[in-house]
Amino acid sequence: MKKYRSYRLLLIGAGILFSIQSFAQKDTVGKGGIDIVSSFKPVLKQSAKINFSASPPAVDSSKNPMTYDIPNQNLLFAYQPGTLKPLALGIDTGGTFDNSSYVKVGFGSLRTPFVQAGISLGDGKTAGLNIYAKHVGSDGKRDFQKFSNTDINLKGYFKSGNNLQWDAAIGMNAYRTYKYGYEPSALIFSNDSLKQNFQTISGRIGMHNIEKTKFGLTYWPQIKIDVFSDNLKNTESNTVVDLPLQKTIGKVFAVNLGLTFDLTRFSPKNKSVINNTMYYISPSILFKTPNINAEVGIRPSWDNKTFKMFPNVLVDVGTNDKRFIFQAGWTGYIRKTTYQYLASQNPWLYVPASLQNTWIEERFAGFKGSVGDHFSYSAKVAFNKLNNQPLFVNDYTAGTGAKSFIVVNEPQINVTNFGGELGYNIGEKLSVITGVQFNQYSGLKANAKAWGLIPLELRTHLKLQVIKDLWLKSDLFGWTGPLYMKQDGSSDRLTGALDLNAGLEFKITKSLNLYTQFNNIFNKTYQRWNQYPVYGFNFTGGIVFSFAQKN
Repeated sequence: MKKYRSYRLLLIGAGILFSIQSFAQKDTVGKGGIDIVSSFKPVLKQSAKINFSASPPAVDSSKNPMTYDIPNQNLLFAYQPGTLKPLALGIDTGGTFDNSSYVKVGFGSLRTPFVQAGISLGDGKTAGLNIYAKHVGSDGKRDFQKFSNTDINLKGYFKSGNNLQWDAAIGMNAYRTYKYGYEPSALIFSNDSLKQNFQTISGRIGMHNIEKTKFGLTYWPQIKIDVFSDNLKNTESNTVVDLPLQKTIGKVFAVNLGLTFDLTRFSPKNKSVINNTMYYISPSILFKTPNINAEVGIRPSWDNKTFKMFPNVLVDVGTNDKRFIFQAGWTGYIRKTTYQYLASQNPWLYVPASLQNTWIEERFAGFKGSVGDHFSYSAKVAFNKLNNQPLFVNDYTAGTGAKSFIVVNEPQINVTNFGGELGYNIGEKLSVITGVQFNQYSGLKANAKAWGLIPLELRTHLKLQVIKDLWLKSDLFGWTGPLYMKQDGSSDRLTGALDLNAGLEFKITKSLNLYTQFNNIFNKTYQRWNQYPVYGFNFTGGIVFSFAQKN
């Protein structure tokens, strides 16, 4: 009975399952849709809107620190006697014209014609030529107190290949003056006996590699030739052959090996020819790091077959930022004495009877540096020894008026030198530089005093851009008067000098400037050489026409 019930329940379950399956199959052929019943209502989130009334950002008032370093431009030159400019006529050059040419023409109060021109040609990359010419002259109030100077120079360069540049120059200079310093002034001389004319024709050619070779070599050989003559038919030729070579070893070492020949042939009128020859070798080792720059070497020299060994040791030690550099050195060299050199120092000299080169040995220590971005300074103390220094004394022979100078030789002079320089610079708007040099001469062997050498010298140079198109340039210089020999053989000192020059230049058109220059504003007729007073107050004025270079 229980078994029958089980089959019955099984059949009933199968029938229900079959009915459900039949219903589902029947529904698939119906409407073909799905009904979803839900109480959820989707809502989109509100999007963010631009706020047009937002406040502007706060102004940034901070300044970017535009820091920069200007390399110190002070130079400590080897000792040289002060440049002798007996006629104090400094003419304003009107500044430097970069990539442009100019012509400057003016006239002055002492019947002073002034013409100057500078022309630049070339592309500035592979070849270039600069032409410079200048003529100036003046007539003073005294008889024969006049001079003129004409100077023409052509300098060019040419790059050949990828690593070689040729440099060449040729020039001519004609200087005319008169021996107007005779005393008493009532003496009468012919024009020809007072005339002093000097002419120089010069040439130079050289070459150098632009970048170091693959072997670390740098070379720049050159030859210079000067032909010098006067109106009395005395002639001189000076030839210098310089062969410097540098070999770089690693990053901090280098070796220098230089060879220099200096040949002079002086032909006085109706006298024997004087040959003055010297040559020297300059081997040295260079050591260079960010803080130390040193050169250690020797300079064996031959002065007309006389041998002299000079030291050549130079050391610079500086801080990382180059704001302070200590300098020291012990070096020596030969300064060539030629008729051309002597005439450049004192144009009223007699023709020299002999030429003796000067041996100079220097021991010095000093420092240089800068404070801030505008202020620079330098100072040096040196103990120098000069052998065969030329000096100038008046010739007091009766009837000459002591108008000419005799060159005398001093076998030895000890010079204690103190020098200093201060500078202040603000871009191209303001530049002020002032320097002082003090020299104490002692230990003379053949002369009582250092005739004609200046003991104390002061110079100040100012450039100021007053407004956009107006520039001011001024020079103030002075010195303590040098000693000179009187007729009785005793010594006396010339009155010191204080000279102020000032010039203005302003633009009136794009290419045309006007300028004026005032010289010896204090109107002091001081003397650089005994019996030769300089001009008093004088001025010049004119125009400067500049035009751009055409490539």
